[in-house]
Order: sequence, then C-alpha cells, then structure tokens
Amino acid sequence: MTQHASDLGVRRAEPSRNVQKTSWLQTIRKDWKRHWAIYLMAIPVIAYYLIFHYGPMYGLQIAFKEYSPAKGILGSPWVGFKHFESFFNGIYFWRLIKNTILLNVYDLVFGFPAAIVLALLLNEIRQARFKRVVQSISYLPHFVSIVVVAGLMVDFLSRTGLVNQIIGIFGIEPIDFLKEAGWFRFLFVSSGIWQGIGWGSIVYLAAISTIDPTLYEAGRMDGANRWKQTLHITIPGIMPTIVILFILQMGNMLTVGSEKVLLLYNPLTYDTADVISTYVYRKGVLEASYGFTAAVGLFNSVISFILIVTANTVVKRISENKLW
Repeated sequence: MTQHASDLGVRRAEPSRNVQKTSWLQTIRKDWKRHWAIYLMAIPVIAYYLIFHYGPMYGLQIAFKEYSPAKGILGSPWVGFKHFESFFNGIYFWRLIKNTILLNVYDLVFGFPAAIVLALLLNEIRQARFKRVVQSISYLPHFVSIVVVAGLMVDFLSRTGLVNQIIGIFGIEPIDFLKEAGWFRFLFVSSGIWQGIGWGSIVYLAAISTIDPTLYEAGRMDGANRWKQTLHITIPGIMPTIVILFILQMGNMLTVGSEKVLLLYNPLTYDTADVISTYVYRKGVLEASYGFTAAVGLFNSVISFILIVTANTVVKRISENKLW
C-alpha cells in the first residue's frame, strides 16, 4: 500500500515538472518576440566574449605542458606543476610580487579617491560654462595615447628636459628621473592619475545626478552648509558606486598594464619597475617560453579571482553594498 502511494506521488510530480518546463520555454518565446531587437544587439557582445575570453581558456593547459608550437597543444608533453615551481622558486618572484602590489596599492590609495574628489569638486561648481571647460580639460588626457604620454615624460624628465630646467632655477642639480629606481613608482602612479582622473570622475558625476534634490533642500532647511551636504548626502548617495568600483579595483591588485611600464623602464629601474606583466612579456615573447608564461598568467588570474571574491565578501558583511 505504501509502495503504491509513493509511486503515485512520483507520477503526480512529473506533470508539475513538465508544466514548469513548458512555462519557462513559453516565457522565453514571449520575451524573444517582444524584445527580439535587443537580443540581436546582444549577439555580437556574446560572440566577443565566447571567442576572445572563453575560447582561449582551452589553451590554459599549456601551463602544465612543455609547449612546442611544432607539436601543438595536444602533442606537447605534460610536465605538471614544473612551470609554477620554477616561477615560485625564481630569483625574481618576490621582486615581481612586491613591485606589482606596491604600484597597485599606491594607485588605490592616491588614484582611486582622486576621481571621487574631482567629481565632488565639479559638483560644487555653479557656473555651467566654467564647469564644462574644467570637465573637458580633465577628460582630454584620457584620449592621449600611452605612447605619447610616455614620450612626453621622457622628454620632460630627461637631464636637459623642462622639469630639470625649472628646478635648476632654484640651484638643484639635474636628476635622471627615469634612470633612478626610487622615482619610478611616483612617476608611474602620478602620470596615471593625471591621465585617468577626469575620465574616472564621469561615473561618480552620473551617480551624483541620481541623488534626490529634495534631500539637499531638506539639508539646507536644517541648516546644513555645502560641506555637510556633501558629507551626509552626496557621499552616502554615491557610496554603492564607490564600493562596486573598489571591489573591481581589488581584483586588479596583481595586474599592472605592461605597455606603459615597457615604455618607461630600463635595466637601471628594474628593482622598482619590473612587474609580473613585463616579466611575462620578456619570458613569453622574447624567450618564447610559452608554458612558463601561461603558468604565471594563470597564477595571476587565480589570485585576482580570490581577491575580488574576498573583497566582495568583506564588504557584504560590513555594509549593504556589494557586487553580487
């Protein structure tokens, strides 16, 4: 009797699953008919990520192989964690980790708040024409090529450059800025702030524009000046945006773009300028050690994933704002 009842229960459960499956398919069909144009617009984006982001994951296996272009990925022999051990035990490992982390920490401490501060200052400007001029000037460096920026830095910071000519007026001896390792981090981070501060402020200005104006009116009625309105209304209003961008920034703590470093560094500044991405470039492109560089890149990606998940978990526990 009990067995018969349980069989009957299973039979009754099956139609409900079919109904749910049918309703789910019907919902997709209806949504496709209603928003087919949006789905068509999304196809190139989906194809881009499938081809250039998910497709190359197949090649990650060369991190565990002694890859040879002649043998191909499948024909190359497996070597296990040989490349990872070689990287971890290498003489440059700690230097690469230290330089990469320090550049990102400096950028996080000085560069990340710079865009927020600029957005708050621009929000206080009441003359529309002057505000547009300031915004345009701050945006322009973003559109300047990194090659051009590096070229300007090389010219201005040389021993006979503009900077040394200016400090020479005060009796200071010329300085080889780009040949002294101690100056590299300051120059790299400060030039990055100059180039990206205006563009980065756009996101925060957009977030500020969504704040309810009645909150400012209520603040003025309570006697709050502009500073208190900024502190208690504007900053809390853009805090979700700040948190999301902060979490994403944490995911890049082991990532420094190699283009600018390659254009500015030299063997004299390797102690402070050599980072993971430039090391991968030298080993992978110049020495054709593809398996080794794939292992380094995989290590970098795994650590970045751990950092972004950790940052999101911590932020989620101390506030309501989170990335997911």
